[in-house]
Amino acid sequence: MPNRHGVFWLRCEKKDFERRAALTPTTSKKLIDAGFDIFVERDEQRIFNDSEYEAVGCKLVDNNSWPSAPTDVTVIGLKALEESTDPLPHTHIQFAHCYKRQAGWSKVLSRFKRGGGTLYDIEFLSDASGRRVAAFGFYAGFAGAAAGALALASQRKGEILGPLSSYENETAMITDIKKLLGGSGKGVKALVIGALGRCGRGAVDLFRKIGLDEDDILKWDMAETAKGGPFDEILDVDIFVNCIYLSSQIPPLITHEFINAAGMERRLSVVVDVSCDTTNPFNPIPIYNINTTFDKPTVPVDVATGNPPLSVVSIDHLPTLLPREASEQFSADLLPSLLEFPSSPVWANAEKLYQEKVAEAVAVEGL
Repeated sequence: MPNRHGVFWLRCEKKDFERRAALTPTTSKKLIDAGFDIFVERDEQRIFNDSEYEAVGCKLVDNNSWPSAPTDVTVIGLKALEESTDPLPHTHIQFAHCYKRQAGWSKVLSRFKRGGGTLYDIEFLSDASGRRVAAFGFYAGFAGAAAGALALASQRKGEILGPLSSYENETAMITDIKKLLGGSGKGVKALVIGALGRCGRGAVDLFRKIGLDEDDILKWDMAETAKGGPFDEILDVDIFVNCIYLSSQIPPLITHEFINAAGMERRLSVVVDVSCDTTNPFNPIPIYNINTTFDKPTVPVDVATGNPPLSVVSIDHLPTLLPREASEQFSADLLPSLLEFPSSPVWANAEKLYQEKVAEAVAVEGL
């Protein structure tokens, strides 16, 4: 069946606590004004109300009804589809997390092969210079720093950070964190590694907005880490936020031995691993081994008896802590490419990559 290129179907998100959306009412209206039809699944979990989409001209459809949508519409979402063996006949735009041979990758891709569908993985949508057209990096860093500050506030009260829930907007988040830190973040010291990237800039921005002095925000990037870790400086701050993009093995930034050698002198209370290379054999923060979640946001680090506590935040969808702003920024970045769908080099290159990856999956699965 020919692909009806002017139709996008925004599916609901099934991941727990996920409140973001790939299309917002703002970007949906711009697509509609450009001649696209937009179908939106009803979703009470999403930060944007169904009525906000209806008001700009979207057509509302039942929750999770995309499997029965006409196969010539393009389904768009954020997180991976629910596990299943059902063939996928639609074109999907999403983060699929199956191009780097993650667990179950070939099974996911074989569903597309068997159904005749196509996957455009948002993580690999790039412009002519190779730069990603849309990413959540800034708000991953921003929300990661926020979670770190919340964990620090709890730890100072002798408590463990309880379940996190999304904030309605940035102002509500900043107000809450300042209050929990006693009125301001002044006096808190933080180190951001990867400070020049999108993610690192977001973390620095949050620390400024909650009141840290500029001198108390250490901004490190490749120059500062070139000598190789582990680094004493990490032990001398309250919050360490890791925002590096790991492309190859590097010496660990911090280790158990390093932490225990510092003993009672250690200031470090919270590590936020925004990069979440938890299961990567080259994980540069080998002091924990599980991803944390919104309902259990921290994991304690084993420290020698008598030493001050240390916890790690390693949530792999941090931007949903601030879903409205994160979605608006991401969707606005994606919009120019969506307006050209599917005929620009961005989509042609993404389809070429999909064909290469699906061929690898076919070989593994013996299809």
